[in-house]
Amino acid sequence: MVKPSIPKGTRDFSPQEMIKRNYIFDTIRQVFQRFGYLPLETPSMENSSTLMGKYGEEGDKLIFKILNSGDFLDGVDEKLIGTKDSKKLTPSISEKALRYDLTVPFARYVVMHKNDITFPFKRYQIQPVWRADRPQKGRYREFYQCDADIIGSDSLLNEYELILVIDEVFAKLGLKVLIQINNRKILSGVAELMQMPERIIDLTVAIDKLDKIGVDKVEEELSNKGFSIEALNKLRPLFNLKGSNDDKLNSLESILSTSEIGLTGIAEVRQMLSFVINSKLNSCNVELEITLARGLNYYTGAIFEVKVADERSSFTSSICGGGRYDDLTGIFGLPNMSGVGISFGADRIYDVLEEAKLFKNDAIVSTKVLVINFGGDELNYALNITSLLRDAGVNSELYPDDSKIKKQMGYADSLAIPFVIIAGSDERNANEVTIKDMRKGEQTKIAFAELVNYIKNN
Repeated sequence: MVKPSIPKGTRDFSPQEMIKRNYIFDTIRQVFQRFGYLPLETPSMENSSTLMGKYGEEGDKLIFKILNSGDFLDGVDEKLIGTKDSKKLTPSISEKALRYDLTVPFARYVVMHKNDITFPFKRYQIQPVWRADRPQKGRYREFYQCDADIIGSDSLLNEYELILVIDEVFAKLGLKVLIQINNRKILSGVAELMQMPERIIDLTVAIDKLDKIGVDKVEEELSNKGFSIEALNKLRPLFNLKGSNDDKLNSLESILSTSEIGLTGIAEVRQMLSFVINSKLNSCNVELEITLARGLNYYTGAIFEVKVADERSSFTSSICGGGRYDDLTGIFGLPNMSGVGISFGADRIYDVLEEAKLFKNDAIVSTKVLVINFGGDELNYALNITSLLRDAGVNSELYPDDSKIKKQMGYADSLAIPFVIIAGSDERNANEVTIKDMRKGEQTKIAFAELVNYIKNN
């Protein structure tokens, strides 16, 4: 018999893991709602034409294609099959694909429902996405994204608000982070400086790999794509910009003095930082990082990436990112609709919180009270206790069988249930209960009427 398994890059989640994951989702959702974002969901699958060509050549390779229903080869030209050319064959056998992210489906939604939407439109979305990536630590083929976007407004106040959202989320999760920012217009200015403005996508895709492969490999990739030695010599100083955010911006203004689009990007970063300076951030610092590129093709302005800056974690990958996209809806027939958004990587955040031991006790326990089942005449009294607690909003359960108390206690202990209520004949006759605090190993006898207040106060 073949041992059951799951696809590489996917995971099962136990109840305890799901409790922790839901704590992350609920925390992010509450912050989104406090800032006025509205919930939205889109299908797990999209038409291939919606997704393909939106993420660059490398991104397109990571999209999971779905074979057409039934005999997917029926009606396909045999000569085409014989070529064994997957790129040419795929459109004939696959019309749908699993979504790669939540931003492109959101843009598609906006175009389809533009007459029903009030702009600017602020939405949040918490759903899984799929990428045919090579699985490794912190990188999965199926994972959740938690997105917030504002579309229909050019104001840089939107970028600032997203910084506040990031700060509040991680403050609530108890994690210190670094928000790195840049602007695609600055990178376009760099491409102009290199006298290759038409190669901005090649430039950003290569620079986006800097942390993974290093400067030499980035330059090698650009050289292989036709960038001259002279062009690379103009790029190299940007890898070494030092000092404060103002120092870096001043250097950039000098380097990009002849580039109108580059200077526009610098001015936008200055404006964003002026908002940040006048605010109180609780969990993060904001740093200009000129080598931040974000490899997705659709970004046109501000870009963000969030890194862990907490000594309790060794995690180095980004855990949140995003940016401004000026015309993503234009590819679906609705031009001049600027938007900006961020995406929290819930799975990576989970790994960081687990490593740093930052999950709060109430984030890892579902049931707060277990009521012991003695059976017989005491059963109705136990049922009344359970109903009272549930009606008061206390997560409670009654052990289903009148097993030995040791077994029932072991059940509570294994699930880290903090309170056990013991109500035998003595307690029932006195209209009392005995509460055992499983964390302290202490027992207390109180009146039935005081039960709810005791649990909530402890």
